[in-house]
Amino acid sequence: MDSNMKYGQDKMTEEALETAVLETDRKLIKYFPGRVVRKDLTKLLKVGHNVPVYVLEYLLGSYCADDDEDVINEGVQKVKNILSKNYVRPDEAEKIKSRIRETGYYTVIDKITVRLNEKRDIYEASFSNLGLINIEIDSDYIIKYDKLLGGGIWCMLKMEYSIESAASPFIISSLKPIQIPNMNIQEILEARKYFTKEEWIDVLLRSIGMEPTQLPNPVKWHMLERLVPLVENNYNLCELGPRSTGKSHVYKEISPNSILISGGQTTVANLFYNMSTRQIGLVGLWDVVAFDEVAGIHFKDKDGIQILKDYMASGSFARGKEQKNANSSIVFVGNINQSIDSLLKTSHLFSPFPDAMNSDTAFFDRMHYYLPGWEVPKFRPEHFTDRYGFIVDYIAEFFREMRKRSYSDHITQFFRLGNNLNQRDVIAVNKTFSGLMKLLYPDENITKEEAQEILEYALVGRRRVKEQLKKIGGIEFFDVNFSYIDNENLKETFVPVPESGGSKIIPAGITKPGEAYAVAATESGKIGIYKFEVQIVSGSGKYEKSGTGLNSQAKEAIKTAFNYFRANAKSISQGISVKEKDYFLHVQDLYGIGMSDELALAAFISLCSGAIERSLQEQTAILGSMTIGGSVEVLENLAGLLQVCLDAGAKRVLIPIASASKIAAVPPDLFSKFQISFYEDPIDAVYKSMSLI
Repeated sequence: MDSNMKYGQDKMTEEALETAVLETDRKLIKYFPGRVVRKDLTKLLKVGHNVPVYVLEYLLGSYCADDDEDVINEGVQKVKNILSKNYVRPDEAEKIKSRIRETGYYTVIDKITVRLNEKRDIYEASFSNLGLINIEIDSDYIIKYDKLLGGGIWCMLKMEYSIESAASPFIISSLKPIQIPNMNIQEILEARKYFTKEEWIDVLLRSIGMEPTQLPNPVKWHMLERLVPLVENNYNLCELGPRSTGKSHVYKEISPNSILISGGQTTVANLFYNMSTRQIGLVGLWDVVAFDEVAGIHFKDKDGIQILKDYMASGSFARGKEQKNANSSIVFVGNINQSIDSLLKTSHLFSPFPDAMNSDTAFFDRMHYYLPGWEVPKFRPEHFTDRYGFIVDYIAEFFREMRKRSYSDHITQFFRLGNNLNQRDVIAVNKTFSGLMKLLYPDENITKEEAQEILEYALVGRRRVKEQLKKIGGIEFFDVNFSYIDNENLKETFVPVPESGGSKIIPAGITKPGEAYAVAATESGKIGIYKFEVQIVSGSGKYEKSGTGLNSQAKEAIKTAFNYFRANAKSISQGISVKEKDYFLHVQDLYGIGMSDELALAAFISLCSGAIERSLQEQTAILGSMTIGGSVEVLENLAGLLQVCLDAGAKRVLIPIASASKIAAVPPDLFSKFQISFYEDPIDAVYKSMSLI
């Protein structure tokens, strides 16, 4: 009976879902007639007709914007006939020109671009596929469809032929755009109120081809975030994740206003400004420039990355004596080839970038949002919609119109940002908030709860950037505890990052005897975490080590620990046998950055813990090293070491008393996160690590 009830509930849920979907479709058709299309028809006609999606959807929207199957079938047939009879294929251009000449007139579909010939005081049109240039066009069309001047639009044109025409025998008799010729933003602003937030999100996602009922809520938000560069000027987005998650789909297929640089190779002249031709590059021509496969990003010019950094920070760049401004957003997409847990333990989330950028904190600090591509599922057929959505060209023009507005000031109506956010953090959060609000609430009708939802999402993405900067640059980027404060009750809310930087490296709970964790710097200055484990068996006083690899200094440090243990074991406990037991010590480099030569003390503590069969205190990190004589060395970069301890999950930290003077350089917020134990010498460190005194 229970299973029958559950089946009934599932069936009701499916029926309710279908009802909701049909209601959204009905609203779209009612409030946006001629602006919507059923997306399965696009997929049906795209096969066999090599025309842009936005042209195809405009025609479908004109003839099939109905929920009556007979009307839809009739409309599909009309669109097929129009495309087969009138679309100009480049390889048939001469045949079409001949047909115009022989019959005297013919209707064609082609992309038309217009420019003003100021010498003749006329407008002249160029045909993309037909190959005609300098064809005179009536100025009435320019006034009516100003987009003809801004990159051109696809049109259905009635062409005539007359040898009496002065410049060219080809004459444009009539012209009808089959793209959105101009955008009335008021249509969307006024109709938005008829849709709930959930319905509007579904409409946006179906408009870019996705089926929202197959996506969990966090993934829906990630899909929306991919659209923010299209609505927000000078927005810098990074998305790294597994393959087949649609990272570049939006920038390649959805908007005619974005360009995808495949392979990532380009030049300063191509991207910014060509000084020889004095022409602006891609950032001045497109709303979004997206780099596909970030691992392959390469500038042939030495100053390319520096110019890109300047542009990402200010929206301007200098070439020669000129300062140029542009509004293009920059997007970086690429693949991560290992698990996120593994990557966080051994490196940082920007590691797929090429070596020239990989450790450049100034470059990554320009990122406004890091979208976690690993949270997006690999796309399957069911993830693509067959329901109604906006015509691609219509929604692309909506996106472009929204670039002229800014909604970031709506944050301050309800909240203010916490003191851990610096100026770049504030700018990043404001831009993300503004972009998402433009998409979801273009009419500016937003409640406090809705603003809070967007703000928290914006803070998470920027904090993810900051967490990686902390891993790369250390204490300079310590302030990662992002928060916001409610203007009404002054309550401060902190926003965590889901993957939280590998906080389980030093696990909670009591570890087994002989297990110890050291935090130490390598010769190159990188800070690593090293796990020690010891195995003790009956024997003849043999000592063996493993895990140090070929690092001679690390081997020497472990040897120092063995020798000191052999000489001082009785000072720890009379029960320790150094001649009738064999000791096997293994050290593991948990971050994979290479061995440190500052491991002697931690190795000594590990040996003592195993020998007396007593565990270290829970979540203890060991700082410091020692010499063969038992002298304890002063720590360098105490703040950096403590930051790594915090990231790794340490709650207690052993610090040599000789380094107490270094505490003044540690931010108080960081120092207060630990229970600190100061030790004077190695034996004192053993006692305090296991709370023997």
